[in-house]
Amino acid sequence: MAFHVGILGAGNISETHARAASEIPDVRVVAVAGSNAAKVERLAALHGAKGYTSTDELVRHRPLDAVLIGSPSGLHAEQGIAAARQGLHVLVEKSIDVDTQRGRALVAECERAGVKLGVFFQDRFAPEVERLKAAIESGLLGRPLLVSARVKWWRPAEYYAGSRWRGRPQVDGGGAVLNQGIHTLDLLLWLLGDVARVQARAATALHAIEVEDTLVATLEFASGVLGTFEATTAAYPGYPRVVELTGTQGTVTFEHDRIVRADLREGAGSLAPTARVAAAESASSPVISDTSGHRAAIEDLLRAIRDDGRPRCDGAEGLRSLVLTEALYRSARTHEAVDVGR
Repeated sequence: MAFHVGILGAGNISETHARAASEIPDVRVVAVAGSNAAKVERLAALHGAKGYTSTDELVRHRPLDAVLIGSPSGLHAEQGIAAARQGLHVLVEKSIDVDTQRGRALVAECERAGVKLGVFFQDRFAPEVERLKAAIESGLLGRPLLVSARVKWWRPAEYYAGSRWRGRPQVDGGGAVLNQGIHTLDLLLWLLGDVARVQARAATALHAIEVEDTLVATLEFASGVLGTFEATTAAYPGYPRVVELTGTQGTVTFEHDRIVRADLREGAGSLAPTARVAAAESASSPVISDTSGHRAAIEDLLRAIRDDGRPRCDGAEGLRSLVLTEALYRSARTHEAVDVGR
């Protein structure tokens, strides 16, 4: 039996959502809606779908089982709530919204409606990330002590200037952290647990935007792990994301989506690195050609629906990185260390 999905948004990431969905057997893209009529028409035509000009029209399309939301971040909760009220499952692009209260409202509405809610944090499905998580949980690295994460990416001026929403706090919510670095924050939370306290400094170092393009922070995890985090879109020409984790039994370096180095104490075990890869396309471009991560997230939602389970990154999980991001921004504004809420 076919599973029918609608696409909310018609930009770069919605194209990725549509391609990923169309690669899954028995999944059909049947409706597309967005504010740019030309983009909606083109994306709908590519997938034999019906084009709409509003969220309300799309969520009333039938047959329809779920919506994939790739619109500007500040619309995510509003559109997800509209879908849930029509009995539709929801899979929303990161971040779940730009405001935690609205994000929580989306979680509550999906629970009330009895529909599944997932968030596209596709790093959780990367095979090498799963291998690293298994190594941590098995104790192969010993007790985690220290982590450093660097997201030194590049976005040219036209990336912001050519958009009606990027770099604008009302709809983008933030800059290099909320739009790019949040994937890495989610990864750190998934691997190492909650962050209890942060101290951050932010700057708009290069781009003519209303939000930060650079932020550095220290992180104190609830477990006692200490960490540093850097995120920028001003690092020309753009470099792969690097996460380096040190435990009592050794250190592992993770680059883009691969383990590239593992130095473990003799007798601790083995965690063989994979070949170093060229710079990830995300480091210098918002266009995503590899749909495997998004496809895995959609397939995970389908499993949750079929088995009445929870998506790997459900609404509650998706909120964690937004809560952490808000704490980083609060610290950057006040120049003080702040506790991370829930």
